[in-house]
Amino acid sequence: MVAAHWDAIQPVVTPTVSGRSMVDGPTKITDLDQTESNKALAVSLIEDVLMGKNPAKITDYISAESYAQHNPMIADGLTGIVAAVEALTAANNMFQYTEIHAVLGEGNFVLTVSEGEWGGQAHAFYDLFRMDGGMIVEHWDVIQPVPTENLANSNGMFGGFTAN
Repeated sequence: MVAAHWDAIQPVVTPTVSGRSMVDGPTKITDLDQTESNKALAVSLIEDVLMGKNPAKITDYISAESYAQHNPMIADGLTGIVAAVEALTAANNMFQYTEIHAVLGEGNFVLTVSEGEWGGQAHAFYDLFRMDGGMIVEHWDVIQPVPTENLANSNGMFGGFTAN
């Protein structure tokens, strides 16, 4: 029985900056014994870097040696992230995460569901991370504006999530 359903959607973009698709990549779940530490790693990245508590700690979380990016507008590696942040900041359009609603994980994969603002509008941020050796080595995301009109129900995009 399904008790609840959450999702976000964004258009598929091709080609992507990294050259890979928005949905390809490894799917094998490994390191089941590291599930909790990987979930903590994802939360720390979001709190420190994406919520702005301590952005300089990005290298504590994301591998400088191997980082595959599936966001269609960001290149691979730390250099890709830095370039994207610099471009967004220069355009006065940097996103801001404000709350983590859910952290789901199994082994080397962790999904976070967060909300925040981008371009003056509320957004949902779904980030899927793959970890290896205590570092984030791959990232997929879906970013969607939070709808406020013509809703089929009053649950909202984050209704029903419980504290992590």
